[in-house]
Amino acid sequence: MKLIGGHTSPFVRKTRIVLAEKRIECEFVVDNPTDPASRVADFNPLGKIPVLVTDDGAAIYDSSVIVEYLDTVSPVGRLIPEPGRQRIQVKRCEALADGLMEAAILIILEGRRPSRQQSREWVERQAAKVDSALRAAALELAEKNWCAGESYSLADIALGCALGYLDFRFVDLDWRARHPNLDRHAQKLSKRPSFDTTVPKDAPKP
Repeated sequence: MKLIGGHTSPFVRKTRIVLAEKRIECEFVVDNPTDPASRVADFNPLGKIPVLVTDDGAAIYDSSVIVEYLDTVSPVGRLIPEPGRQRIQVKRCEALADGLMEAAILIILEGRRPSRQQSREWVERQAAKVDSALRAAALELAEKNWCAGESYSLADIALGCALGYLDFRFVDLDWRARHPNLDRHAQKLSKRPSFDTTVPKDAPKP
């Protein structure tokens, strides 16, 4: 298998962490969809990352579909419960974290547009989503050890990736002071090798 993506995408990071936790060997192919030479669209007609290409050549996207597939590939450390209420709780937490990441990315992309074309209202709308998602995640986590149920799951991975992306791209957003329980959770997750080896980073300048 090969995973197509980039080092800075939190959705790619989520997938890479699941691969590591499941101990699945997978080639990581770095490809930026904004690069004119990108081949991402050859595998995903939406031109988005991540894309997982299986050994038989099938392309799987997006990240929520990929991680669900990976959880069935290896019996090691199930990250998504069997169908039932707890599974819904895990997937709901993932959806919240994914929405936070998407809103944060949209803010970054808007900031890369020519200044005269940028919309303050659009940025404020996305920032409100980030703030609301953080409050909801903090309320959901409360003083629990894990986001959903009594064990580490995809819910924790997704939230950890969302918080990590805020640290990476929004250094002035003091979410840790406002949500100390999320801070504690992020620090705990950062000690896992799967998180430590996938910290987002920009490509070096040529």
